[in-house]
Amino acid sequence: MESIISLAKRRGFVYQGSEIYGGMAGMYDFGPYGVELLNNIKAAWWKENVQKRENYFGLDSAMFKDPRVWDASGHTTGFSDPLSECKKCNTRIRVDKELEKIGVTADEKMSEEHLNQLFNDNKDKIKCPKCGASDFTPVRSFNLLVKTNMGDFTGENVQPVYLPGEACQGIYLNFKNVVDTTRAKVPFGLAQIGKAFRNEISPRNFLFRTREFEQADTQYFIRPNENKEAYERIKQERFDWYVKMGIKPENLRFKQHENLVFYASDAWDIEYNYPSYGFDEMEGIHDRTDYDLSQHSKFSGVDLSYKDPYTGEKYIPWVLETSAGLGRMLLAFMSDAYTEDIVGDDKRTVLKLSYDLAPIKVAVFPLLKNKPELVAKAREVYDKLKETVRCEFDDNGNIGKRYRRQDEIGTPHCVVIDFDTLTDGTVTVRDRDTTEQKRVAIADLSFAPTRA
Repeated sequence: MESIISLAKRRGFVYQGSEIYGGMAGMYDFGPYGVELLNNIKAAWWKENVQKRENYFGLDSAMFKDPRVWDASGHTTGFSDPLSECKKCNTRIRVDKELEKIGVTADEKMSEEHLNQLFNDNKDKIKCPKCGASDFTPVRSFNLLVKTNMGDFTGENVQPVYLPGEACQGIYLNFKNVVDTTRAKVPFGLAQIGKAFRNEISPRNFLFRTREFEQADTQYFIRPNENKEAYERIKQERFDWYVKMGIKPENLRFKQHENLVFYASDAWDIEYNYPSYGFDEMEGIHDRTDYDLSQHSKFSGVDLSYKDPYTGEKYIPWVLETSAGLGRMLLAFMSDAYTEDIVGDDKRTVLKLSYDLAPIKVAVFPLLKNKPELVAKAREVYDKLKETVRCEFDDNGNIGKRYRRQDEIGTPHCVVIDFDTLTDGTVTVRDRDTTEQKRVAIADLSFAPTRA
């Protein structure tokens, strides 16, 4: 993981947030190649979940929402983590995660009193991650919602407006709008990619747990009790998509939640085997019954039931949810693609990203940068290709260094313009994964995914 983090910074994928001011914990900025990779992940996800599905529709809901939304969803009362503080250096720890490290499971439904007892029973085994002490304050619940002063002109903060703790609530709020204004009929799905914010006690593991992130969510609305078959189908579809996009099947697994929240019928995670961290959640797939629409009906006073246009039956739809953190997804794709191999006598690092996800699809080089005729021809080829594919012009350093640089950012193909190009109109095309080279006529240059 240290090598992947180093590559992410060195090659402009991910930077520490506010780095010139010392950095902010749990905040990251996506650099020139990182934002391309992130956008490609979003585009591939959107294509799979909206474009290719007749009965799924997209949304982009407002970030700020009426505060009652978070009362209805349970976030203002139940969206919290157990916090304790080192008495020696004031470092805060998330108690359930520290207990987990020593093999002790803290039930999510456990009261603060019982959690304190469990913590006290094991306190001698838990060390402060900063100073190593074992003297902590009592455990208390810490709400993760981030408050803002939106619309607060008095400073009294009587009814705080929150940044979204999760992106999906806007989907529930717009269920009725979509039914009333489109051809959507149950069963149908709504998809959204949106920002979420959580005041995490201890952000950790690079992009895995951050305080600001994006979520890619789908909510599939179905008739009550018609959940089992659709749920299993959605689980398998999401797993298969990751494999199709290049992740090795052996690095993925399903894990069922042992302790379900009261309204859920079932919940599974797709876990990825992150280097150094091991298997952990990348995407959650949840059978949420009718909880969400029922809650928002209750708190808003608006009837969110659905009337079947054919039978006249009226009911609150059940919801099957998929929810993935895009930072975790990006980290998984980079981790799985990260490869160290030997080419000739040299060791190289290469990101073997799928063509769809690669930030740059093609790099165009003149063999020598000090030969105007080669540079001019390379520019001509580059200008032609950039109209149809994301490509990059690179004349910095010798050819070997340029190949290594493009390998590290995951560029599938490099096109080299040499002196033969000027006479016969052919170029050398190098394959990233095999390093094989072949001559291709400029007129025949075409780049597309090699996968089905």
